Amino acid sequence: MPVTIADVARHAGVAVSTVSYVLSGKRAISAGTRQRVLASIRTLGYHPHAGARALASKRANVIALVLPLRAGMHLPVLMQFATTVVTTARTHDQDVLLVTADEGEAGLLRVAGSALVDGLILMDVELKDRRVPLLRELPRPSVLIGLPADPAGLTCVDLDFAGAGARCVEHLAGLAHRELALLGAPPVVYDRNTSYAVRTRAGFLAAAGERGLAAAALPCEESAEAVHAEVAELLARRPGLTGLVVHNEAAVSHVLAALAGLGRRVPEDVSVVAICPDELAERARPALTSVLVPAEQVGHRAVTLLMRQLSDPARAVPETTLLPPRLTVRASTAPAAR
Repeated sequence: MPVTIADVARHAGVAVSTVSYVLSGKRAISAGTRQRVLASIRTLGYHPHAGARALASKRANVIALVLPLRAGMHLPVLMQFATTVVTTARTHDQDVLLVTADEGEAGLLRVAGSALVDGLILMDVELKDRRVPLLRELPRPSVLIGLPADPAGLTCVDLDFAGAGARCVEHLAGLAHRELALLGAPPVVYDRNTSYAVRTRAGFLAAAGERGLAAAALPCEESAEAVHAEVAELLARRPGLTGLVVHNEAAVSHVLAALAGLGRRVPEDVSVVAICPDELAERARPALTSVLVPAEQVGHRAVTLLMRQLSDPARAVPETTLLPPRLTVRASTAPAAR
């Protein structure tokens, strides 16, 4: 007989309504109870609406996009990813259901365990992402835009952010800059161990270390006042700094304004490289040397990989696709002053 929600409740030692709330996310449940219910769901192999799925004669032609609408995420770039996923999905006759990442594992179980969607695309991946073990067990294929610490058995696509950090160092070192700094994402992003930010920082520091360069990597808030204070403190502590990498789209213009306000010319005194979309780099004054965040390419690739899994589940799908970083030189970098 199929496993029911009542079976899950008995196994977890909770009320049926508690299981329902864990699945729906409509009411706060303590972390311990939530984990116990999720463990019972996995142990028993419970899937909501399993009977309805069995009776379904065709796919839903809908994929879920799990979108990270939370602190530290830069909305314009996020929307580039989302827009590309939606438009690419339509070329495959698929609609897109948006799911917010705050629902966590319960949201994945609720959506994947229903007849609502055929597969899932997840963004804002953390290194120790709690959703990863569940993704390996779900009855729906999935693609992660991001790279967890253990990607085995998962399909992941992303920019090679470690390579992007290293490429920025390589460019500045080639211009004879010997003291560098990275201004990264807001602290909350690092607190979550968000993969793209941690990987960028690691690549930056490793590349600087290999070249014997003095380097610092700091989180960076997004408001003009906070950025000005952080840049002022950085220059006070490192007066010899001549190369700066910015990996925080919301802070880019504030960093340039702060440097100007502190009497540092770009690129004569400080060369600046950004990791950001091309349009943001091109709008800046001076135009920024940058490593492209390829939102359109990544989003398109994610949908393509998911469609490949749906069309032929037995076909091997690449587990990890990391796009190589592409650096474009513009007016914000120059040889270090001798």
